[in-house]
Formats: sequence, structure tokens, C-alpha cells
Amino acid sequence: MKYHTVICLFMALAACQPEKETPIYQSDAFTLYPDKVVQGDNQAVALSPTHLTSNYKSPASETYSRLVSFKFSINEKDNELPPGKNHWLVIGEERESPVIRFGELPEAAPESPGTFLPVNYEYTFRVDMSPVLQQFEEKGYYEAFDGSRVAKADFKNFYIAGGAEPLTWDFVNLEEEGLQLQDSDGDNIYEITLKLNPYNPEDYKDKEWTLTENLFSRPQYKSDQPIVDALFNLSLEEAILNIEPDSTLRTGAKWGGVWTRDISYSIFLAFAYHEPEVAKISLMKKVKRGRIIQDTGSGGAWPVSSDRTTWALAAWEIYKTTGDMDWLRQAHDIIRNTLSDDYKVLKSPRTGMYCGESSFLDWREQTYPKWMSNMDIYVSENLGTNVVHYRAHLILAEMAKILGEPHRNYTERAEEIKKGINDYLWMADKGYYGQYLYGRQYLNLSPRFEALGEALAVLFDVADKEKAQSIIAQSPVTDFGVTCIYPQIPGIPPYHNDGIWPFVQSYWNLAAAKAGNEQVLNHGLAAIYRAGGLFLTNYENFVAGTGDFLGTEINSHRMLWSMAGNLAMVHRVFMGMSFEADGLRFSPVIPGSYPGTKTLSNFRYRGATLNITVEGFGNRIESITLDGEPLEDAFLPADVSGEHAIVIKMNGQAFGGAAINLVENRFSLPTPQLEQEGSVLRWEAIPGAVEYLVYKDGEVLEKTTSAKLEIPAGEVAEYKVSALDGQGFESFTSEPLRAAPETAVRILEIEQFTDASSLPYTNYSGAGFVEISNEKNRSIEMLLDVPQAGEYLVDFRYANGSGPWNTDNKCAVRDLFANDERIGSLVFPQRGTDEWSDWGFSNAYVVRLNKGRNTLRLSFEPWNINMNVEVNRAMVDYVRVVEL
Repeated sequence: MKYHTVICLFMALAACQPEKETPIYQSDAFTLYPDKVVQGDNQAVALSPTHLTSNYKSPASETYSRLVSFKFSINEKDNELPPGKNHWLVIGEERESPVIRFGELPEAAPESPGTFLPVNYEYTFRVDMSPVLQQFEEKGYYEAFDGSRVAKADFKNFYIAGGAEPLTWDFVNLEEEGLQLQDSDGDNIYEITLKLNPYNPEDYKDKEWTLTENLFSRPQYKSDQPIVDALFNLSLEEAILNIEPDSTLRTGAKWGGVWTRDISYSIFLAFAYHEPEVAKISLMKKVKRGRIIQDTGSGGAWPVSSDRTTWALAAWEIYKTTGDMDWLRQAHDIIRNTLSDDYKVLKSPRTGMYCGESSFLDWREQTYPKWMSNMDIYVSENLGTNVVHYRAHLILAEMAKILGEPHRNYTERAEEIKKGINDYLWMADKGYYGQYLYGRQYLNLSPRFEALGEALAVLFDVADKEKAQSIIAQSPVTDFGVTCIYPQIPGIPPYHNDGIWPFVQSYWNLAAAKAGNEQVLNHGLAAIYRAGGLFLTNYENFVAGTGDFLGTEINSHRMLWSMAGNLAMVHRVFMGMSFEADGLRFSPVIPGSYPGTKTLSNFRYRGATLNITVEGFGNRIESITLDGEPLEDAFLPADVSGEHAIVIKMNGQAFGGAAINLVENRFSLPTPQLEQEGSVLRWEAIPGAVEYLVYKDGEVLEKTTSAKLEIPAGEVAEYKVSALDGQGFESFTSEPLRAAPETAVRILEIEQFTDASSLPYTNYSGAGFVEISNEKNRSIEMLLDVPQAGEYLVDFRYANGSGPWNTDNKCAVRDLFANDERIGSLVFPQRGTDEWSDWGFSNAYVVRLNKGRNTLRLSFEPWNINMNVEVNRAMVDYVRVVEL
């Protein structure tokens, strides 16, 4: 009897013990459970579908090193020291630095001391600017380490930049960040006092989210994973909060207005079906002259930045979800006009791909080597941007078919872009695409991984099935998610570099689902839900190494494309929705760690209201019914109306046979700096390099362990060098160096062929320079005699002070003709606001010239109209012609 009583008591106690939860995802970095996220001492809990709590504490203030690296700047430019060379201090108990002389090369920085600075530590940086001010007085300009000149007339202010908050390496925003130096007593010693390791107690308090908006008119989602349900509702609420009074979608809590790529990627993910009318209004805010607007950006926007065609992805998705024929006609004409201009200005005759900046990766130093100017970015050919151009052409062809318009031309252009991507960017040894082609006259492939481009290539079928599965299985992913690029760039703070962006993660997850890789999808879903749960909002980005929202260069909560990605995981992954021109197709992809029943009710599709139930897991449908009757091909015709119930039963089979390449977050080696001394190329040895790749005219000439190379005297060639580490990761190449005898280079002073400008700018060559604008010198004809027929490299020295390096929309554009044959478009990007004495070079073309007299013409063509329209202006100094 006693024994029986003890047994019963034990069983009763056991029944009272909480059942141990099975994780959805578990790693050394964090664990995701059905109702919570755990990362060390940090925990977020879904108390209900409308209530979340989090005790997340950022580690940023606890790990703020006493080793601080920084540089000084003239006019918000990185012009004090060569790339990779920074001043440094190990801050002890002192409150001010020694006086540092501007431009003086520092010793190599020591290892981190392993000690940390107290919070809100006030410190004064001091620099002697006499070297600059003396040259201003003696020469009228300051000549920097790279030979570039800052004219005294263009001088604005001195600044400090650095990697320890509140310092930033974002040179073009140093003024905005309050990092201007001051000389209070006129002794040429400039100072600034900053509060290092800034600490805001509000960032370290426990937080909670409770639904406050009315979601009854929105789709309702319920599953056996409460954390997913709550984050779905949080994202719906944030989407409502981002609708502005003018019925457009706000970019983020901190950033108002509509941005072309942000709104377009967001509409594709979620808002074409969640807010179709608001999505239409938002897209039309980004149209001018019947063409898509490229947002303000690098060098003055388009054509340096060239991913405005993301608009087409969104416009087509809206049509597929609404069936609105008026919208289709309007969007068709806008996309047609845009692609017509892009074809003229962006298309590479060599590769068939399009030129321009990486889609969304629009901060130069974050994804490009520092030597690349905005002109160089225009010349580059990026994976993601080209996939978008490919898809935009196919979309235009599909629209044209429906409207009975000509379409074959667009399909042919799309196939040419696709062929270029696969011929020039695919890396068979790595199993995924390279980042971009880059260089100057001769381009080579950057072997870095680029997450968004890879994902889009899978989603839009640029990659065939075999390539798609390889991309998802072989591409590197890190503990907290897929990084924008990999490996990271050394010395560049987290943002695009060394950062994870939830919207990119969302596209990556869609690609993983399409490729049928359960491991990668499970990892990617956990990355989305970890961040949303712990932070209780949809941040734009977080640091790759720590998973922390603090520590990136800029960030905002309630980011549009991040919340769109969160919503898309339910609609496009768990529900498996794929919108087509004539209907809605279902193909759920559910990892085995997300079992149970999922319901999405009150979903509006064209004239119908759908209540959808998905049971079980897997990526194959066992059965699907519409109102109890089988639904053929899991396809709902677009003409359905009324309220309907769809029930999907999955096959309950794992689909996780493919691999995941989970790696530590690594950095490549620094970029070498190449110099020529007579017939010898030299570069400073890079610590950690096991060998170097020397490129000649875009191809690898040789591998070497030496830091120099003998080259033939008298040749014309372009050289670059990169460094390889012990893991085989390649650094960026050095800035291209053109070896050419003086006899091969000719200068044509352009003022010989038209009136020189009377504007008071300096540092030009010859007797003056010529102004080009909408009104002035719309066509300039130049005569050139050459001793023999052959190929010549032609470019132009110019200045454009219409705007800053990084933003605005006043990139000047013209076309080059040789002997009445169109050669291509020339870009003259902005080089600094009102800095009209800062000269650089346009992109170059190889031109075949005849023996004797030739005619070159610089012409303003209709497709050269830039995003500003009213200002398309530059000063042109001379034409440089190099015999090849």
C-alpha cells in the first residue's frame, strides 16, 4: 500500500513538472523555441499573439576598446593618409591626445589591449593643420598623398573620422555627425571634444510590445509557434504605422519619404497584396518624365546607381495581385521608357550586362575598395543589379504580351543579360556567383559572395536548378544569418559590410525554400525571428559578429523592408503563395521544426476572401482542396470571387538532404597599394598574405610571394595586384596602374575647339576649361591626328561641383562619337559640393581611329538626361588619348 502510494505521488509530481520544450532551432549563438528566443542571458517571450517581452541588453558599451583608430579630413574626404593607414591611440586615464601632425604616417597599430573604456568618456583630439594651411598660402592648393589636390578656394572645413562611436568612417557625413574640428585660438591646432562610448540607459531597459492598432481588417495568422504569430502581428502593426497621411509607405521610423529600391523590394515581399493601393501611390511617387526615378545616390545617382528597375518587380507584383489593367498600361509605358534609356547608357558591349552600382549596397566604402571612384562604380557590372535588369526586361515582355504590344526585343535583351551573368560571374570552384566585375579599362571578377544578388538569381531563374541548389548549399552563412557580402572588408565598420539585413535574409530564405534546402531555410527563419523577438521591432540591420542592433553605422527601427520580409515568411514560405498573372499558386515549404496547423484567414485576393489552412510539414503537397473539392495543380484562378476555404495537407517528409555552409565571420586582407618605379612594380607586403595575384589587362599574369615584379619597358598595359590569405580568400585588387611611355599619351586641350569658360576655378591644364550644361556646349567637336590606325583609349578630365560624392542627382552624362559613330555614354559624377577645382577622369572607351585626321564629338543626347533634369553640368579640361 505504501509502495503504491509513493508511486502514485511520484507520477503526480512528474505530471506537474513542465515538459521540456523542443527548440525550433539551436546553435551556440542562440536558441529559438516555439514561444521564445534565448541568447545567453537575453530572452524574448511571446506571452500571447499580441504581447511580447524582451530583456535584451546590447553588449556594445561593455566591449568598447581603449584602442581608438581615426583619421583627419579636409572637406569630408578621405584625403589625409593612404588606405589602411590610420592614427591610433590607446586611451588610458588622460582626457586629451598629443598634438598629431596632419598627414604624418603613424606607426603600425598594436593589438587590442583587451581593456575597455568607461561609458560617456569625454576626450579631446588635437591635430596640427599647418601642413595644409601652409600649402594653401604657398601654392593655392594642398596636394594629398595620392596626388589629388584640394584648392584653397574649395576649402570648407577640417574633420575627424574614425571607427569608435561617435566617430564614423562615413566621410561624406562628418559635418552632419558633428565631427568638425575647431581652432579656437588661431594657432593652427584644431580640436574636438567628444563623448566616447556613448551610453543611453533607455537602450538597456527591459521592453515589451503590446498590440495597439486594430488588425481586424488585416489577414489573421495562427500557428503552433506563438513567437511567429506575435511577430506577424507586430509587423502588421508597424506596417500600419508606416502609412503616411499622403497614403505612401514611409521607409522607416527615422526616415520619411519613399525610396525606389526600398519601396520596390518591400512591395514585392508583402505590400503588393497587403496594401495594393498604397503600394501604387508609393510607386508613382518615384516616376518623373514617364521614367522611374533613381534615388539620390553615389556621384549624383543614375547612371552610377542603376537599380531603379527594382520598380518593375513591384509594379508587376501589384498587377498580379490585383489584375488592374489600367495599372498595367501605365506601368508598361514607364518601364519601357526607362529600359530604353538604360539600354543606351548602361549596356556593356563586351559582356551584354549592365553597368552600375550594386543593388541596395549604395555606400561606396562598404562594398567597394576605397580606390574606386564613382566613375569606377559606374563601369563595374554587379550581380544583383544585373539580375534585376534581367527580370525587368522579362516583366516588360510579359506586360507587352498581355497588352498586345511588341515584346520579343525585351526577351532577347533579357537573355543576353542572363548569358553575361552566367558567363562572367559564375564561379564553378565556389559554387556561387561572384560579386561584380570591376577595374577600369580591364575588368576582373571580385570573388566575394553577395547575398541579395545570389538570392535574386535563384528566385528569378538566372541560375538553373543545379546552380540554384549549389548556391544555397555552398554560399557562406554565419551564426546570426547571411551577411550582405562575404568575406568582410577589413577596417570598414558594420553596415553593409559586416552586417546582416533582415530584408536580405528574407530574400535568401525565399531562395532557400525554392531550392528545397531545409537546413538553410531553418537557419534563415531563425535569424529573422531571433532579431524581431529580442529587439521587439523590425530593425534595418545588425552587426554580423554579435547580432546586435547597436554598432552599425546607421540604423532605424520599424523599417519597411524588414517588416515586409517578416510578413513574407508567412505568406510566401509557410502558406507558399506565388502570384501569377492569371491566378494564385500554392507551394508551402515548411521545415520539420515548424510542425502543426497554420491558418491564414481573411486574406483578400482580387475579388475573393480566402481562409487558408496548412497542416503538417514538408515541401510537397499531399492534398489541397477548395471548399472541400480538390484544387487542380494547387492553382486558384484569378476570377474567383466570394469567401472560400482552402485546406492544404503536406506530405510530412523532411527535405533537408542538402548541406549548409555555416562558417565563422571572416575578413579578407587589406587592399595592396601598387606603385611603379621605372620597369618595376612594387607594393607594401600585407601581413598575413601567403601570396599575391598580379593582373595584367584584367587577367592573372602570375602568382608570387614577392612584393615586386619586373615589367617590360615601353609597353602599354594595366596592372593590378591582390593578396591571398592562408584560407584562399582574395583581397580587393589594388587601384589599376596604367604603364605607358610618355609617347603613347596625347592630351587635347578642349578649349582649342570651343570658347573657354571664364569661371574662376583652378588646377586645370592648359589655357582653361570648357563648361558643358543643358544650355552650353551641347555638342563639342574635336579634331585629332594620329600617326597610325589602331585602338586608342579615350577619356576626359573633368570637374563636377554640383553636389557631394555620395548623394544628390546631378551626375553629368554625355555621349562620345568618333568619326560619326556612337561609341557610348560618358559619365562625369559629382566630386564635392562647390568643389569645382577638384578634377578627375570620366570612364574611358577603346576607340578605333584612322590614320591621320579623326573627329571626336562630345554630345548631349536625349537619353543623357539625368535624374535632376535641370542641372546636368560639368567642366571639361582635356581629352586624354592613349595609343594601345
